[in-house]
Amino acid sequence: MDSSTKMKVVEEKEDDDQTEEFEHFDDFTLASSWERFISEIEAVCRQWLADGPKNLLHKGAVSFNSSKSLYAVKSELKYAAKSYSLEYYFEPHNNGNSEDWSCHMHDQQLSFGVKDFLVVTPQSASGVVLDAPEASKLLSAVAIALSNCSSLWPAFVPVHDPSRKAYIGIQNMGTVFTRRFEGDHISSQVPLKLMHLEGLYELFVSKFAYSTLDLSMHLFKVHFTMKSTYRTFPYGDDDEIPETDLDITNTQNGAGTRGRTQWDDDCPWSEWYTTEDPITGINLIAIWSERTVDSSLEMAEMENASPHDAGMWFIFPDFSESFTDGSVGNLIGFASQLRLLVNALDMSFEAQFMEDFVSAENSGSDNLKSSAIIPPPTVLDRVLKDIFHGVVAPSTDSTANEHKHSRTIKGAPLQSLFAQFCLHALWFGSCNIRAIAVLWIEFVREVRWCWEEIQQLPRMPTNGVIDLSTCLINQKLHMLAVCIHMKRQLHQDGERHDYFSAEEEEFNMMNEVSETVTNEEESLNSCSGDSKASLFSSKHEAEDTVNSNISSFSSHSRRGSADVSDMMLLNSNKRMHVPLTQDPPLMTEDMHEERIQAVEALGDSFSFSAQLEKDILSSDMSAFKAANPDAVFEDFIRWHSPKDWESEENDNLGKSLQDVKTRWPPRGRLSERMSDHGNSWRKIWNEAYPFPASEQKPLMDPSREAEKILHYFETLPPHQLLEQMVCTAFRASADTLNLSSFGNLKQMTTKIGQLYPTMASTLRPLQANRLSGKSETIEDIRRLCSVFEHIEKLLTVAASIHRKFLQAPRLEEAIFTDYFNFYLPNLGTGLVEDNLDQELIKKQQRVRMQERGVISNMFTQPTANQSWRKVLSMGNLLNGHEPVQREIVFALRDKVSGSYYAARSPNELQEEEIETYRMYISGTSNDLHVALSVASCD
Repeated sequence: MDSSTKMKVVEEKEDDDQTEEFEHFDDFTLASSWERFISEIEAVCRQWLADGPKNLLHKGAVSFNSSKSLYAVKSELKYAAKSYSLEYYFEPHNNGNSEDWSCHMHDQQLSFGVKDFLVVTPQSASGVVLDAPEASKLLSAVAIALSNCSSLWPAFVPVHDPSRKAYIGIQNMGTVFTRRFEGDHISSQVPLKLMHLEGLYELFVSKFAYSTLDLSMHLFKVHFTMKSTYRTFPYGDDDEIPETDLDITNTQNGAGTRGRTQWDDDCPWSEWYTTEDPITGINLIAIWSERTVDSSLEMAEMENASPHDAGMWFIFPDFSESFTDGSVGNLIGFASQLRLLVNALDMSFEAQFMEDFVSAENSGSDNLKSSAIIPPPTVLDRVLKDIFHGVVAPSTDSTANEHKHSRTIKGAPLQSLFAQFCLHALWFGSCNIRAIAVLWIEFVREVRWCWEEIQQLPRMPTNGVIDLSTCLINQKLHMLAVCIHMKRQLHQDGERHDYFSAEEEEFNMMNEVSETVTNEEESLNSCSGDSKASLFSSKHEAEDTVNSNISSFSSHSRRGSADVSDMMLLNSNKRMHVPLTQDPPLMTEDMHEERIQAVEALGDSFSFSAQLEKDILSSDMSAFKAANPDAVFEDFIRWHSPKDWESEENDNLGKSLQDVKTRWPPRGRLSERMSDHGNSWRKIWNEAYPFPASEQKPLMDPSREAEKILHYFETLPPHQLLEQMVCTAFRASADTLNLSSFGNLKQMTTKIGQLYPTMASTLRPLQANRLSGKSETIEDIRRLCSVFEHIEKLLTVAASIHRKFLQAPRLEEAIFTDYFNFYLPNLGTGLVEDNLDQELIKKQQRVRMQERGVISNMFTQPTANQSWRKVLSMGNLLNGHEPVQREIVFALRDKVSGSYYAARSPNELQEEEIETYRMYISGTSNDLHVALSVASCD
């Protein structure tokens, strides 16, 4: 190192020494370390006073409660080799009454009636000053420092054992008066006298009256106010039910529940699971307005007063920890089972058929073997019985109570057969892929049995149009139900179908005769002489046969008429009859796709469509002929396709529509399309025979379509089944929760309305049938399960609040709003902090006078088993419930002259009232906390 560098280092060292010496100069006016300690406290307090509340907030003051009404700043100090923490608590808007019963008040504010204050605590494990001289010395140092600052802040020091929550304190009141504070706590062996208002009153009076004075005979103007907290017995408390009388019932998943009434027995989700009541109890706070008490006898009478005499009532519920926890997966409900179903979807790509999952040996997945739990056959039989025999009649309107956005999810309606299968699958065993495979195989066997035994499928309509907005399995179950219904009609009406067969044979014979006549005409043109004569003879015989048969059909009575129309037939002065026609054949989504593909393959969509509609048109013509034996082709066009019939306009002028319809003979002509030579409609009309719809061959072959459907079920790939199950399970679960009664809680209505579009967008990739294993879509669905659980929690709380506050809708809405505003910001953030949880518990709602009856009825008379633990040692009972906590404030106020104030002239004789004694008492029958503040001029 060169000399210049050494000189530079030496100079820097000298500068540091001079700076250190300057920063730690000895002030010989402070002779002792105690005085230096006072000086440090004074410097910190002066800085806080100079900053003021606004600047302290900008400098990082910490909020003490969620209401943002109290903040705190901290500074660390050292004295005699010990470290202390000086904390300053302040209210940014210091307008509150120190004696109100706000739930956001600090213990010091409530106990001693102060606003802004200081607390000096040692930085030790106990956090209290165990040595009495040390506590007095600390308090004196703070008092001197505050006096030097001209500050009126009270200061407190925690003393004794931490469990006692004891404090001593002092406050300079800006006059010759000084207020001293002392608080202590008794956690056991509370004297019986101090459990009653009379004894507490005498305790307070004893602090300022002579010990020899007869307190019962002396009158003091003591100011008194009281707050009593009542709590209902925990909901679900089964102490009333003897253990021997509890029936144990097994649920589908093997869990045992006691045979008692649950709070959610009539909730829509109770068919699948039961959950704990989110509200474990209701707390009522009754506050008596301040009054003046003259004697202990008056306090004894006050103890017999009813809580209904209190000036104000406030309530707040106790929420279960499971519902104040922002994390997911801690409750059993639809969301927890949907997660298991998504796991099964993830594993469904490992096999080609559902049968491959039945035996764990057929799958190479170790995860499958370890989690392959299949319930016993008894459980399987019970589930199938509930699916297929749990309803008396098939559901005809399964969408009556569904949410307006439910159809955006391509699943199955809530009460449909496949929806019930999916909901049962959620709770069947552990909802693993093997359990689902077993249930599906048995489900398909039961469906096939219904077809073979002509037993109607439950929960499925037997008519109507197939809803293509549902999943494909639901569409096919609908079609199969229609096929079974058609098969049953054919089976039950055998005689009619025997007649139909005879008629069909006769018509076939007529067709053969007609073909013979046609062939003979062709032969006649190519022959001459004797051969032509013989052909003429056979031709006339055939024509006579056909004409006689057609005449016999025409002479039949009208058949298959549904109603009489206003129109008249063209060739007879008779009204036209509207026929009963067959419904067009049902088509599922995949059948429509096949039809479109066929049209694209043929390239001529019109001719192909006409060919597909030929059977339907022929059926309608046959039914029309049966209902109108004298009808002609033009009559059918007027009824079936009115746009292809052109009426003569001159005949319609000046006549009403009714006159035009009933005019005979009707005048008009066929459209150009229908009058073309070789029109296909006329050809079909000529070939159609008069058969009513009931005697026609069905447009859809039920046996053929049913077998195709059953083959689809039996060969359905696992991932396609699971994709449809996931969509249906989400929709059915949401629809079930949507049936819950939660009143007019708009937040809940909004959240449910937002859930359906979220599910629809997340589940949309499952509808395209292009999902593959390890897809990002599966992770998206898992996140959807978390969203679903949060909504499920909110809905459960809403239902519980609505049931309890049904007669007080204002309180119902206010309490749920408090919970909603608390829970919503914590969705997905993990555990809720303890202080936030406490703030939710302390959130109070004021009860109006007309609402008190509703709240009072919640506090039912305790039974013998519920009250045996209670020692009724306190008064002010509410329907037999004693307060769980009683808080009392006694105060004695004296008038002092202006001469006592240091800032005033002794000549001023104005008097002012000052609170000389104040005692705060909080306790139950097991503990007692007392805080006393005394103002004196010594």
